[in-house]
Amino acid sequence: MTAPSFCINMYMGYDVIFKLIGDVGFPIAAALLGGVFVYFVINYILESVVKAIKGMQGIIMGLDNRVKTMNHDIIRVDAVVSSALGLKPDLDRIARADGKNDARKD
Repeated sequence: MTAPSFCINMYMGYDVIFKLIGDVGFPIAAALLGGVFVYFVINYILESVVKAIKGMQGIIMGLDNRVKTMNHDIIRVDAVVSSALGLKPDLDRIARADGKNDARKD
């Protein structure tokens, strides 16, 4: 019966580690292996942080679109109410929002 491939790789890894200890000495080999361990831990942590940031970025973009849509709707309601009551609409407010795209998807 043959051993699975991951077992063979694990045994080969031990041979490499023992050869490294024999070549450079235990303190240097331990420092190198400690550095590799730290690298993998930091890499794992950063991957999870990047995934969380990408998720938050999508949520923030959605909220930003909602704010833009609400701002556009408020300006439109303000203009309609002003004209219905016979008041002069706030042209400065309308001019500040002019040229910006509506964020709605309808």
